[in-house]
Amino acid sequence: MSHSVELHQVGVTFGATRAVSDVSFTVEGGEFFSILGPSGCGKTTLLRVIAGFLQPTEGRILIGGKDMAALGPNQRPTAMIFQSLALFPLMPVWENIAFGLEARGIAKAERRRKADELLKLIALEGFGERMPDELSGGQRQRVAIARALAVEPQVLLLDEPLSALDLKLRQHMRAELRALQKRTGVTFIYITHDQSEALAMSDRVAVMSAGVVQQVGAPRDLYDNPATPFVARFVGETNAVACTVKGIEAGIATVDCAHGTLAGRAGDGLESGASATLYVRPEALKPGNSADNALAATIERVDFEGAFALAHGVTDDGMQLVASISSTDLAAAPSIGARARFGFNSVNAVVLPDG
Repeated sequence: MSHSVELHQVGVTFGATRAVSDVSFTVEGGEFFSILGPSGCGKTTLLRVIAGFLQPTEGRILIGGKDMAALGPNQRPTAMIFQSLALFPLMPVWENIAFGLEARGIAKAERRRKADELLKLIALEGFGERMPDELSGGQRQRVAIARALAVEPQVLLLDEPLSALDLKLRQHMRAELRALQKRTGVTFIYITHDQSEALAMSDRVAVMSAGVVQQVGAPRDLYDNPATPFVARFVGETNAVACTVKGIEAGIATVDCAHGTLAGRAGDGLESGASATLYVRPEALKPGNSADNALAATIERVDFEGAFALAHGVTDDGMQLVASISSTDLAAAPSIGARARFGFNSVNAVVLPDG
């Protein structure tokens, strides 16, 4: 059975630097859980603490309900996959996979049997005698995963394992990783700075900034209902409109801004008279004035993306605006240099307090 992972008020300090502050969340057994954030936010530090390579300055970590305080990395029911993969170049694939089993004193015949079983699981059956440099980047990635799974961890820790791959291969490996996790049932904790990766693969995501977990939730909930300005800006593309709150009624905030009076769903902690920001996604903006609210901009460029196009404009107060236009509506897309109005419904925007 896969194990749950519980973090209780975990903090990590390096000298005068506070790398992780008061982090608490629970990863359920068998869950694909991602920790998402920009470089330097503390996510890799947190993963190394879970693995046992670092000791927290304060707080507790429980895996499968057991406190890990006195246990080193080799005593924890975890395995870790690093960015570099670190395959042994002079060992054939099957020996790379079975390396951890050899370190545990498992006989060669049993190691080979287990390696062949895992090669089948990762769809590389018959590749056991090949050398790592004979494999593609995606195949090497799968071998690294198989090597980690060979020691039968209850929790697999992955530190940005796809970052070195090209876009097409990353997209392919995302699907493979997700499918592999579902087949094995092992708890995955996945570190990434790529929000599309986190949204595509995860059951739940923790968004980090400056050592602090800003929000934990399902991908759709993070995207549709960001709890903080950082989450609103970091998870997906958004338009941010500076404003002042006029009033709040039935969960809808009415705000004043340079574009007139607008409205959006009221976030937690919002108060009348306070400075705030209204966030609206590019796909929520529709050409015309039919919706509750509207933003006007002069179009500077239109980027064709295949299934859709992104119209980039600038408003009278200098705000950069981005609107997504589906490919079926491209004929009606505003031309470069034109003045265009984009409407949006208040339920498709959120107003969050500044700071």
